[in-house]
Amino acid sequence: MRILTLVFSIFLLLLIAPVAFATDDITKELMQSGGKPRVYYLYVPSNIQRSTTVPLVVMLHAMNRTGNIMVEKWKDLAKKEGFIIVGPDAIDVKGGWKAPQDGPEFLHDLVEELKGKYPVNPRRVYLFGHSNGATFALEMSLLESQYFAATAVHAGALMDEDKDWVELAKRKIPMFIQAGEWDDVYPIKVVRDTRDLLKTSGFPIQLTEMKEHDHWYYDLAPKINQTAWDFLKVHALEADPVYRKFNFDG
Repeated sequence: MRILTLVFSIFLLLLIAPVAFATDDITKELMQSGGKPRVYYLYVPSNIQRSTTVPLVVMLHAMNRTGNIMVEKWKDLAKKEGFIIVGPDAIDVKGGWKAPQDGPEFLHDLVEELKGKYPVNPRRVYLFGHSNGATFALEMSLLESQYFAATAVHAGALMDEDKDWVELAKRKIPMFIQAGEWDDVYPIKVVRDTRDLLKTSGFPIQLTEMKEHDHWYYDLAPKINQTAWDFLKVHALEADPVYRKFNFDG
């Protein structure tokens, strides 16, 4: 009888004890969005407990890259700080991110899928992007300002055709840009113009100009990522996220 009682007690303890995720591997996942198969790379640190919600960072790659390289560059920081990271692939990885095929609907579907599987804090979902991924992150921030809590990017800016989207934002979402003073893809003047546009429109926008730095992200990724995370982690939505649908045909 005592043995049965002991076994039952251990069983109850296992049921109520916090359960961590068992792997520290980056996994390649598939999902459906808009009737099309989509690929994303996911890293869920093993020290995350199912009983506690954590932030999620959605990271958008540059042209001719995939989401995997972004997740690889963020993996150590995610493990240390305790948050989930996901790097989706654009439909056309060579051509880069474009609306509407890559967002906002796809990004929304991706986040909602991860919310259903992992303990994601819905008020602390962030965007990060590099190069073309940075520009797309800024664009999606304007369209879905009530869905994402904050955005940090490296080496990107709004294009002329995007500037009308500033007026579509329902919330002044915090944004942060890191840019190299020697960047020849997104020249620093273009990045400053984006900062000035957003600042004039009332957005809490920060720009850090990196001395003697060009467009290349990967060698300095640990420093860039840490700075980006220090900005992101202090922001959260004040209310539950709101997703807006847009008619791009109209």
